[in-house]
Amino acid sequence: MTGLTALQSVQFVSFKGKRLAILREEDWETLIEWLENIEDEQIVKKALADLKKAKGNRASAGWLEWDQIEQELE
Repeated sequence: MTGLTALQSVQFVSFKGKRLAILREEDWETLIEWLENIEDEQIVKKALADLKKAKGNRASAGWLEWDQIEQELE
């Protein structure tokens, strides 16, 4: 199921004067995953644009060295 399909599966109910959207748990999880993928794509596009702007120099683009990050994680 795609995020768009999950959105189309929404059902609406009224409760105490408020309109609520109802989703199955599986549809909610699909929607969250879809949104996370969109966010990840935006991060990658920005990182690649920064790298291109820095003419391929990873340090100038703000990229960190894996060894540096790995030490921080330990």
